[in-house]
Order: sequence, then C-alpha cells, then structure tokens
Amino acid sequence: MLDPNQAFAQLAQGAAQIISEPELRAKLSLGRPLRIKLGADPTSPDLHLGHSLALRKMRQFQDLGHVGVLIIGDYTAMIGDPSGRSVTRPQLTREQVLVHAESYREQAFKVLDPAHTEIVHNGDWFSKMSFGEVMRLNSLVTLQQMLQREDFRQRINQQQPIHAHEIQYPIMQGWDSVMVRADVELGGTDQLFNNLVGRDLQKQEGQPPQVVLLLPILEGLDGTKKMSKSLGNYIGVSEPASEIFGKIMSISDELMARYYTLLLGRTLPTEMHPLEAKKQLGAEIVRTYHSAASAEKVAAEWNARFSEKRLVDADLPAFHFDTADALSLVVAAYQQAFSVTKSRAEARRLIEQGSVQLDGAKVTDPKAALALRPGQILRLDKTRAVKIN
Repeated sequence: MLDPNQAFAQLAQGAAQIISEPELRAKLSLGRPLRIKLGADPTSPDLHLGHSLALRKMRQFQDLGHVGVLIIGDYTAMIGDPSGRSVTRPQLTREQVLVHAESYREQAFKVLDPAHTEIVHNGDWFSKMSFGEVMRLNSLVTLQQMLQREDFRQRINQQQPIHAHEIQYPIMQGWDSVMVRADVELGGTDQLFNNLVGRDLQKQEGQPPQVVLLLPILEGLDGTKKMSKSLGNYIGVSEPASEIFGKIMSISDELMARYYTLLLGRTLPTEMHPLEAKKQLGAEIVRTYHSAASAEKVAAEWNARFSEKRLVDADLPAFHFDTADALSLVVAAYQQAFSVTKSRAEARRLIEQGSVQLDGAKVTDPKAALALRPGQILRLDKTRAVKIN
C-alpha cells in the first residue's frame, strides 16, 4: 500500500465531496485493506458511462490494495431509488431484476479487478428479515429525517404523491452499509442523503461510520441532463464499439472537455485539434470496454466514412424512401436507419447549418425536393450517413 498521504492525494482526485477528509486519512492509516462499498440497482440491463465514474474510483482503491464490495441491489431495485425523481418509479418484478443483475456483473468487471471484488446481493439479508425486524429497522430513523430529502420536499410542494415504500429506500441502502461493514461508500452527488443514512445506521449499530466519497454527475450526450437510459442520452458500456465511438464523436466540444476530465482523469489536450482530440477520447473509451483492436478498427472505419470522405466504400445502412422534401427525408432516415427520433425543428437546424449532404453536395434548403437514386449517399451529420437503396 502507498503512504497514506500519497494514497489520499490519488483517491481525492476527481471527487466532488468527501465526508470527511480527516476520516478518510485516518482509515488509510489503519494498515489494513478497507472495504469500499458501491451499490448498483439493476433497474435496466445495461450500465452506462455515468456508472463508470464510481467503478473507476473503486478500481483506484483496489489498485492500492483495498477490497471493492459491489452490492447488487436486487431488493432495492424493486423499489427504485427516488433520488432526483419527481414521480414514483415503476416497480420491477424480482424476475426482471435478476435478469438485469446477471449482465451487471459482466459489465462491472470491464473496470473492476475480480480478484479484489466481493459481489453480494442485498436480498441475501432483506429476504430473511421478519416483519418485526423490518419494524426495528424503521425505528432507527424518523419520518422527519426522511422528509428532509430535497426531492421529497419538492413533491410535497407540488402536491405529487410520495408512496410509503419509497421512504424505505434510503433506509435499505443505509442498512447495506451495516451488513457489509463498509469503510467507504462511493456514489454520485445525488446519493448524499442515502449515504449519510448509512453513516447514521452504522453509528447506531456500534460500527465506525463510513466515509462518503461523492463523484460528479456525468452529463449525457445532450450536454445538460444527467446521463440516463430513460432520457436516451447515454453511452452503454456494452454497446457495440462502433456505436460507442459514434456517440462520442457526436458530442459538443464543451462536453468533450468534461468527458476528458471525468472519464480519463486528465485535461483536454489543447495542442490537439478538437476533432483529433475527440477521436482519441472515443478510441480510449472503446479500448476500455472492448479492446485495443476494436478501437483501431472503429477509428479507421470512421476516418474512411467521414474524415476521408470515402463514403461510397463504407458499410452504410440502407435507406428506402421515395422522393420527398429534404426535411422529411432527414427525419425518416434517422428513424429508419438508426432508430433515432429527430424532430422536424432539429432536422431543419442540421440542414440549415450545412450538415446534410447528398453525394457530397450540401443541402441547405429544408423544402428542397430531392430526387433520390440507388447508390447515392445521404450524409445526415458528422457521424451518420445512409446509402440509398
């Protein structure tokens, strides 16, 4: 293990908040492997790059000799975390959750060190609780404490319902910390309340309270909202390499700088052209979740398709459509070839800013009638093009 001060400097890098820094320094000085807790609710089958921030931080701890405890929330997932939610989440069946949990393990080990990871399910203890034990667990917190949550207060102010089972969620997540005797819990900044409940419950059960290490929230492809499957602005770690690379190439330059900081742990190389920097970012992320060979392949394919403009030789999706105005064609091409829903306003912007090309000629008039022929290439934006069939 590193010197505690050196270890702290490494682990604090990229953290949004640590509660508290003196406690983390003290735990790193104990001379034993710490137990680093990270909970993941398998509410969908895929992890995305937003989840990877905590996984990468756990791997940092593992590389310093500590133990990662990955809790698969098979019971908490059936409730659904209310953090940041303005409405109640739809409840999943246990069967759905278990199917998703299988894929979570495989995806998590793309980042984590299996030799230094414990995987547990919180159903291992919650499924065995009697109703009396559930009552005792609830007696450890107050209703006033639970209603301090900002998202719950907002719902009350907006006269939105809060269901009783949602109040159980932070209590259950906190009890997970007791059951695994966590020294440190990782999470996004939206998990602060839940993580602090864990500290309180550990104190009441006679355990040293866990350190809470919060990580920034990663914005999705839109550059504004939290990366989320439900918002459709995510990059899944199990997506095909070409899809991951293409999505990275579609982000704004401003968002690219933030992705460099949060996903690679370094600053955007200012001496490099933004397009080349974005290719490098995409290649490194593909390399992490696929392989070096996959990264080289998708970068070469992208160059062939877009940078070198050899679109005729590229393997493009086919597009079937009758002659129509440019606006309708662009909307239809996104939907048919890529299952992407573009509004007519978004399509108009792409056309007017010169992104849309037919056989290399820019189409700038949304109302222009285009007579399509088989074999023509319709380019939609920087990362997507179709071949007319």
